[in-house]
Amino acid sequence: MSLADKIKINGPKKILALDGGGIRGMLTVEILAKIEALLRAKSARGKDFVLADYFDFFAGTSTGAIIAACLAWGMTVDRIRDFYLQNGKEMFDKASLLNRYYRHKFEDQKLSARLRQEFGAETTLGSDKLGALLMMVLRNASTDSPWPISNNPAAKYNDCARPDCNLNLPLWQLVRASTAAPTYFPPEMVKVGEKEFIFVDGGITMYNNPAFQAFLMATVEPFNLNWPAGENLLLLVSVGTGTSPDANADLQPEEMNVLYNASSIPSALMAAALNEQDFLCRVFGKCLSGDPLDREAGDMIGKRGPIQPRLFTYVRYNAELTRMGLDSLDLNDIEPKNVQQLDSIEYIADLQRVGKAIADKKISIDHFAGFC
Repeated sequence: MSLADKIKINGPKKILALDGGGIRGMLTVEILAKIEALLRAKSARGKDFVLADYFDFFAGTSTGAIIAACLAWGMTVDRIRDFYLQNGKEMFDKASLLNRYYRHKFEDQKLSARLRQEFGAETTLGSDKLGALLMMVLRNASTDSPWPISNNPAAKYNDCARPDCNLNLPLWQLVRASTAAPTYFPPEMVKVGEKEFIFVDGGITMYNNPAFQAFLMATVEPFNLNWPAGENLLLLVSVGTGTSPDANADLQPEEMNVLYNASSIPSALMAAALNEQDFLCRVFGKCLSGDPLDREAGDMIGKRGPIQPRLFTYVRYNAELTRMGLDSLDLNDIEPKNVQQLDSIEYIADLQRVGKAIADKKISIDHFAGFC
């Protein structure tokens, strides 16, 4: 069955949206492992079950784009975990001292080579090897605009008659472009038709958390998917990579120089973006699970909004990587600063423990009731 045929199948649709967050994507991997195990136990496919058998649409930004592409490819979570464990240090290959001072902290050659090896250098976004709908968020620095790009065969810029058809773009390169966080990695040059554009991390847009954008792409007419909305018709599961609201608690005004701002802007934008997208999902969706957004809005579970009934069922899995947040997960021995950074490669094992603790405490098969 072609992707176009799968998209048109009647019945409830399921979307999985994955935040950006660098190596903190290991949290996401362990959360997904629990979801996969719970759904596998309900599936007739048994040990052969993968999340692409359940979810119709994967959306991801930055490290979330890597995971989303792997899932749409049909990989098990175990294989994705191995990818991160084996390549985590290569993903953050330190640049020369000169580059680290003037341009970016890490080189991209090893990650690019690994992505080409995993997906194939010639594999395009339109490849039939992708067994599910996939959206990845990039930022086109040349046009100063976000690019939520998908393999939807009916999308305007996926028309094969177009010389700039997005389906002809290399899959590995789009994944790499989505992970090109400014100050961390060099940008990615991608030729689209006859033009070449500079792309950087999609986290430097409002879609570091791509959940609400995925809902819009699934339901709004110009995107040509036109899936029906409704609490019983659409499930949106959103997975974060942790937040750090007190990371700069001891910051002094005189410390906010040019270098500080340049290095902190990516994480600041990511934090603001993911919170706003999460809030929108809880307003327009029926939220079954999610940590409090802030002290005023709370978690929005059971709270009224402008739309009744809601347009989809929504679940959010995430955690605060603060002392209080880690203690609530019974991880008193993990130092917050060790797991808060996008490049915390020395603490991958701690990140895995955080992800597993989130999964054990917050995920329930009941969240998927009616969609199994």
